[in-house]
Amino acid sequence: MLTEDEKKRYTRQMMMEGWGEATQEKLKAMKVFIAGAGGLGSPASIYLTVAGIGNIVLCDFDAPELSNLNRQILHDHTRIGINKAISGKMTLEKLNPNIRVTAVTDKIVEDNVDQLVADADIIMDCMDNFPTRYILNDCAIRKHIPMVYGSIWGIEGRLSFIHVPETPCLKCIFEEAPPKEVFPVLGATPGVIGSLQALEAVKYLTGIGRPLKNKLLVWEGETTQFRTFPLHKNPSCPSCGGR
Repeated sequence: MLTEDEKKRYTRQMMMEGWGEATQEKLKAMKVFIAGAGGLGSPASIYLTVAGIGNIVLCDFDAPELSNLNRQILHDHTRIGINKAISGKMTLEKLNPNIRVTAVTDKIVEDNVDQLVADADIIMDCMDNFPTRYILNDCAIRKHIPMVYGSIWGIEGRLSFIHVPETPCLKCIFEEAPPKEVFPVLGATPGVIGSLQALEAVKYLTGIGRPLKNKLLVWEGETTQFRTFPLHKNPSCPSCGGR
């Protein structure tokens, strides 16, 4: 049940059609695993926190550096050298003391991903590298839960809602990982894509709205255009087998 404080806190979103206290209570019972507390993980986790997701698991093994602070708004200059998951937990708990935030400082690898994700209802892929994305993708397939993919470069971003077998998996969409690089980024770019990732998660968890299934959304910041492209399963995909 919602407390009186929670009823007041979430009043404006509970005014939306089909929402009400029942939907808000549903969000309170949900658990979200957020992989990455950086540029994408910052806005995604912030908006999931203030929306009232009851249990957020924030996972990151790294620590913020000064060059991160143009976009990683979970952290500030006083948190340099502190683990990002721990720093993020500090920020999120200040934003909403009514939810539970768990900081996980482990690096996501094949041997621990299932244990780290545990019983989460959805995975937020807020990573900056494809090897880890593929590990999360395989975990989502094994656990039969969705994953919200987001990526950015400069002032461009991409987004998709992945839920096998209803959609292609990440490996179907991107068969090979792009070369590893230090890429440019304007802070507003992950702000846009990370916020949309949070929206996709909330739509799925509440059952209100239609998640971005079987489509890849591309946001072009230079022209402020959103375009969507159809996605198709790869019958010979090594991860999902096109199922």
